[in-house]
Amino acid sequence: MITDTHISLAHGNGGRFMRELIEEIFSRHLASPLLDVQADAVTLPMLDGELMFTTDGFSVNPLEFPGGDIGSLAVHGTTNDLAVAGAIPRYLSLNAFIEEGFEVAQLERIVKSLAAAAKEIGVVVAAGDTKVLPRGEGGGLYLATTGIGFRSKEVTLGLKQIQAGDKILVSGPVGDHGICVMLAREQFGLHGELHSDAASVLPFTTALLKLDGLRFMRDPTRGGLATVAHELCHATGLQIRLHQPSIPVRDPVQSVCDMLGYDPMYLACEGRVVAIMGADHADEALASWQSLPDGELASIVGTVEQGNAHVILTTELGGERILEELEDDPLPRIC
Repeated sequence: MITDTHISLAHGNGGRFMRELIEEIFSRHLASPLLDVQADAVTLPMLDGELMFTTDGFSVNPLEFPGGDIGSLAVHGTTNDLAVAGAIPRYLSLNAFIEEGFEVAQLERIVKSLAAAAKEIGVVVAAGDTKVLPRGEGGGLYLATTGIGFRSKEVTLGLKQIQAGDKILVSGPVGDHGICVMLAREQFGLHGELHSDAASVLPFTTALLKLDGLRFMRDPTRGGLATVAHELCHATGLQIRLHQPSIPVRDPVQSVCDMLGYDPMYLACEGRVVAIMGADHADEALASWQSLPDGELASIVGTVEQGNAHVILTTELGGERILEELEDDPLPRIC
């Protein structure tokens, strides 16, 4: 039984303290027939379709924020990468790097949140590992995850599918996560009630997979919508035109950006999808998204065009400006 209130180096030495930590926190909340804490490897059932594989790491600061925490973020971030690739997530692995002195109660809250997010999506944490870092050598808690899912062989998504004339859609307001985490840090003396958009995007991706005309999907995490647009330019050699009045941004997000000089176009989202649709099917895709919970503010925000490979923003006043590629990180440790 864990009696310590904080993590010590003994919780990572492979002995009794480590066993109790794994059994009483990780295994208890993540329990499943596949999670065998005494095995070095587990057998996964065969999946029907193309096997999809992804990996990710999470170092958000603060570890808990309005609308989520590093645990739920790890599940959503990893499974969303599978979802926008057209896959259905099924399994996760979890590596936890815990700094000496970390509060046991907070660790349990985060693992419990992680387990709840996985259960809601229908994924199983099938394997994991725990390491304890000496005090001062970590940011409290880092998580690394690997995700496995399957994709129907009929799905043909990819950057090579994109054509001039295609429409660019976003599933909801941009910048919520970035500004929410920044406010939670309280470093500028600002406060607000904004919540992160961190969530599973599976409802949005599965809705589009049923439609014709879907070319490509991406979740706009670090670097936001503008960075996705630049990725499209680099990969296709085409011009991306974004229409600023159509890009959904919540008023509190825009207000903070105006005060501090941020651009919501470059801020991280953790529960949004950017999709490229053939022009003839864009309105149908938009209606499908807007009919979903949390999808009412989905919008068609731009067009893929012939021309120089630049990202052009049409402003609210009717002018144009080039959105440069992100260089400096405006908000480090955001996910």
